[in-house]
Amino acid sequence: MSSEAEQAAAPDRDILGPIRTETMTLNMGPQHPSTHGVLRVRLELEGEMVLACRPDIGYLHTGFEKNMEEKTYNKALPMTDRMDYLAPMSNNLGFVLAVERLLDLEITRRCSYLRVLLAELTRIQSHLVWLGTHALDLGAMTVFLYCFREREALLKIFEKVAGVRMMTSYFRVGGVSREPYPEFHADCRRFLDEFPAKMDDYEELLTDNPIFRGRTRGVGAISAEKALAHGVTGPLLRACGVDYDIRKKEPYLAYEEFDFGVPLGETGDIYDRYLVRLAEMRESREIAIQAIEGMPEGPLMADDPKVVPPPKERLSTDMEALIHHFKIFTEGYQVPAGEVYQATESPRGEIGYYIISDGSPSPYKVKVRAPSFSNLFSMAEMVKGGMFGDVVAALGSVDIVLGEIDR
Repeated sequence: MSSEAEQAAAPDRDILGPIRTETMTLNMGPQHPSTHGVLRVRLELEGEMVLACRPDIGYLHTGFEKNMEEKTYNKALPMTDRMDYLAPMSNNLGFVLAVERLLDLEITRRCSYLRVLLAELTRIQSHLVWLGTHALDLGAMTVFLYCFREREALLKIFEKVAGVRMMTSYFRVGGVSREPYPEFHADCRRFLDEFPAKMDDYEELLTDNPIFRGRTRGVGAISAEKALAHGVTGPLLRACGVDYDIRKKEPYLAYEEFDFGVPLGETGDIYDRYLVRLAEMRESREIAIQAIEGMPEGPLMADDPKVVPPPKERLSTDMEALIHHFKIFTEGYQVPAGEVYQATESPRGEIGYYIISDGSPSPYKVKVRAPSFSNLFSMAEMVKGGMFGDVVAALGSVDIVLGEIDR
């Protein structure tokens, strides 16, 4: 064969040269429609396979903790619900419990039950947002509309209780801001009675849906060992089969008096996280019903005039009460020197408040252990070795709130 013929028969690779196998770095965000906040995710891809994932945070930094140190304890409280706007009263709760421990202040049993009731309604409301948006990420629009329908009913209750739909600051050091409105218990009971049928609708649309199961079963899994190593808590950890719920392990308020289960998963994949959160909503409903049926009689506010303001109905007729109210909310109250860490079970996991008091009306140091922060960085383990198309599903299953992460 001539040299010309040999060149004509040579493989294409001799002309094109060796095939390059470089990986590609792709930035998802910080303004991607499915990042659930101002988050940047840096992905290293080889074709459609994810080799590495690095969440990049800080685009929503607000300095909550440092700002809280410059304010009195009462004025610092509203910043806690701005961190996690989907679970405002859960965030309020951890802060007021921490301050009450520093003050050695005992709240009333009726206040404990009311806080439990509202904390569990907040958990349901937060999980509804997660379920609706997660389903929407995977193309299920109907579930999104259904979930926000039920969430609207809860927001109306919160608005009538506290005067605001979101960023609801209702809990106070020593109690709550005011008595619930007259129809409060009836409205809550009506919602809770109707809710199981709504839950059945969600499950009918998703649980056995072959498309949903195909996008979530065996996808984004993380082992219990790696989850614990990353500091993961909440539904994300329980989906791995780890039985850890602060309401059971270290009860606060009156949770030891309530009968409820802790739903667990098996494989720690996206589907298990879905099942665990659905079961948690059913358990929260049972806790809320027990709180309504067992609500004690008596006052809502603790008996400590140095910390607890006088009833608001006295302010228009009693000058001494008006001055007392004014001094508490302008000058604050002195909290004994000391330090405390108070953890509670938020819808996203363990939220803890570490507060150091120097004896002044303002905290010397505030540090928040935010569950979304630890949970987010476990995402690198979830998507490694998976497909690029599953990144959005994995991120949605974590259920993050960027205000809590960046704070």
